[in-house]
Amino acid sequence: MDTEQPMKTTYKIALSALGVVVFLLAWEAVARSGVVPARLLPSPSAVPAAFLTEFNSGTWQAMVLASLSHYLVGLSLGTFLGVSFGTAAALWGKWDAFQAWVVRMLRPIPAIAWIPFAIIWFGVSEGAASFLIALTVFWINYYASYAAVRGVDKDLIELGYAFGQGGLIPRLFKIILPGALPGILSGLRAGLGQGWMTVVAAELFGISGLGMRMMEASGLLATHIVVLYMVTIALLYGVSDFLFMQVQSRVLSWQR
Repeated sequence: MDTEQPMKTTYKIALSALGVVVFLLAWEAVARSGVVPARLLPSPSAVPAAFLTEFNSGTWQAMVLASLSHYLVGLSLGTFLGVSFGTAAALWGKWDAFQAWVVRMLRPIPAIAWIPFAIIWFGVSEGAASFLIALTVFWINYYASYAAVRGVDKDLIELGYAFGQGGLIPRLFKIILPGALPGILSGLRAGLGQGWMTVVAAELFGISGLGMRMMEASGLLATHIVVLYMVTIALLYGVSDFLFMQVQSRVLSWQR
């Protein structure tokens, strides 16, 4: 039984890798067939040369660092506020009722709708991009934390009271947050991906980063450069998601 599970995992990885290879080969075949002009659909084989050009000029590194800077600020701020407000709303019924309609009014508004205000408040700056990213991440973590805290087993809370953990702080840090941690971490993981999606939208109006470089390249019909930065975003998310999963597995090792 111990060897069966690694074999299944290896098989899944191999099958996933095969899927990627087939996808890239099909893309390459369509691009080389001439059915679609190369300037509209560059082949995957054109991306490495584009990377070397951008890397040697220092553009790729500069764009990645620029996007990472406001991504990390927005992610941290949105996560902290989302978890805090979501937890507070789940714990205190009066606060939940007080802010419930405000949440219903603001939640449907997409982050990109706030771009005019972001520019007015922060100018065309990294602060504006961080604000938009934080806004996106906030709502994901708010609802994930709210649901996770509300879903904590009430018997555990009553047991805490029986063992003298009825105070707010002991109850919060010894019972509620540990019990809600899997759900909260799921929200954090979702926020990682949504944050990267917002990075591109936040940079489209002139803030230095991956999105701005993609817009510059598209204006010149340098679609191979556009694809390069699309792949870059995918890789950055993949790395951040992998690292997060490693941390999550350690944090939740007590569940095994």
